[in-house]
Amino acid sequence: MMNLQISKWGNSLAVRIPADYVRQIGVKEGDQLEAHLGADGALNLRPPAKWNRKTFAQELTRDNTSLPMGSSVMDQLRQDARY
Repeated sequence: MMNLQISKWGNSLAVRIPADYVRQIGVKEGDQLEAHLGADGALNLRPPAKWNRKTFAQELTRDNTSLPMGSSVMDQLRQDARY
């Protein structure tokens, strides 16, 4: 968590995004972000969704081959659970 300062920018207010966050979300100057206000007053910023059906299908196929088959996920979780 990081506290950010609000600054005046023309007639608007602005928040600077720290360089570490910029690298993590992969945006650059001129890119757009989607802004959403949460019910609790939170301001959420994120890059617009770049969903591609073909890419998703390829990732799903790739990931499906690496997933263990044969036992249910719940059985596996119960077996590995530490109480």
